[in-house]
Amino acid sequence: MTHSRNAMYGLISRIFVGEMDDLTLATIEKLPNFQELFPHYYEWRERQNKSRYKLINEVLNVDFTDIAVLHLIPYETFYTREDGMIESGGANPVLQVYNDLGFRVDYERARVVSPDHIGVELEFMKLLTEAQQKAEEENDEEAVQSIKAEQKKFLENHLLQFAPMYFINVVEQARTPFYKDAAKLALEFLLEDYEYLSEEIA
Repeated sequence: MTHSRNAMYGLISRIFVGEMDDLTLATIEKLPNFQELFPHYYEWRERQNKSRYKLINEVLNVDFTDIAVLHLIPYETFYTREDGMIESGGANPVLQVYNDLGFRVDYERARVVSPDHIGVELEFMKLLTEAQQKAEEENDEEAVQSIKAEQKKFLENHLLQFAPMYFINVVEQARTPFYKDAAKLALEFLLEDYEYLSEEIA
């Protein structure tokens, strides 16, 4: 269970943190449940008719720019601050959480302007599930419960404060089945994962 949760956080983080590349797309298309996870993209004629290079550079990455840079804003503070500004400084609400748990944002690699980017927050959840896996392997039940509590708190206080709204907007505004499917997948997964954690902690 923790392994599959970790894999899903890794997948959706990668999709929404930056443009698509050949290796990532090939990996997604080789997933055993690819058709189930990306049903409309799977059947999309463009995917079958265009070369991988053209599909990525002329279609998918154009759509990504629309939903992540030009028309939609994938930052928590944009949704939670009254003035709709992105908090890129030290007052960003996620920074304290990251600092407490030793997580550093690689701004160069992720090419984000602020630590509360949706892809970065999803990557943080991936790291928390990795820590949970390690604690499970070591049979440290106390650590497992503590990490699950951190995950639930982070979802409550951060991701679920804005991710559902962002993903609903992506479903409505994305031009490609790939990003529509990815946003639906991400939204369903986050809500299910929160429900799972709530039951586990209760």
